[in-house]
Amino acid sequence: MKVGIISDVHSNRVALDAVLDDMPPVEELLCAGDVVGYNPWPSECVDGLRDRVSASVMGNHDRAVVTGTAFRFNSMAAAGVEHARDELNDVQIDWLSRRPDSRLACDGRVRIVHGHPDDPDHYTYPEEFDPDLLGDEDVLVMGHTHVQHQETYDEGVVMNPGSVGQPRDGDPRAAYAILDFDDMSVEERRVEYDIEAVQEAVREAGLPDKIGARLAKGR
Repeated sequence: MKVGIISDVHSNRVALDAVLDDMPPVEELLCAGDVVGYNPWPSECVDGLRDRVSASVMGNHDRAVVTGTAFRFNSMAAAGVEHARDELNDVQIDWLSRRPDSRLACDGRVRIVHGHPDDPDHYTYPEEFDPDLLGDEDVLVMGHTHVQHQETYDEGVVMNPGSVGQPRDGDPRAAYAILDFDDMSVEERRVEYDIEAVQEAVREAGLPDKIGARLAKGR
């Protein structure tokens, strides 16, 4: 059984389309949060995923859009939240609002969170990966850092598939992962997409230029 795992799409439809086109056949698709925020296409990304993902959780940008507050967000993040609230309809907002902070999937073998099992807003970077993060699940999926990484322990796998729409690990290509339950392996994958088209759309949407500029650096 193979499972596709994505996170931190951040309203980047071009990157999401590239990932979904590149993804091999999988039996389920899981998402570790932040479908919206930053980039110009929140509606298209919500619609592209809500009937496709088997299980998903709420990211901090998703929560900010749902609640209408961007407390402690920088100007780029706050602009993305405001743009998403202007673009999303009631059905799309309702779908985001029903995402939990933690979700079991694949018959309980996978736990999905956004930041950390005990704190959905905590940035859990690779140096903090530890088998003690695992509970009864075989695989813990986290997002939030936009850094692709995995560790395999006797107790199971701790992983972050990286960010589809705004990587921050020095590689600008869209990131995702494939989990294979047959041998409990994780394949980290990257795919090129048209960053210049996103940068142009960022400008046309009146969003801060830095949102587009950072995409080319993967930072």
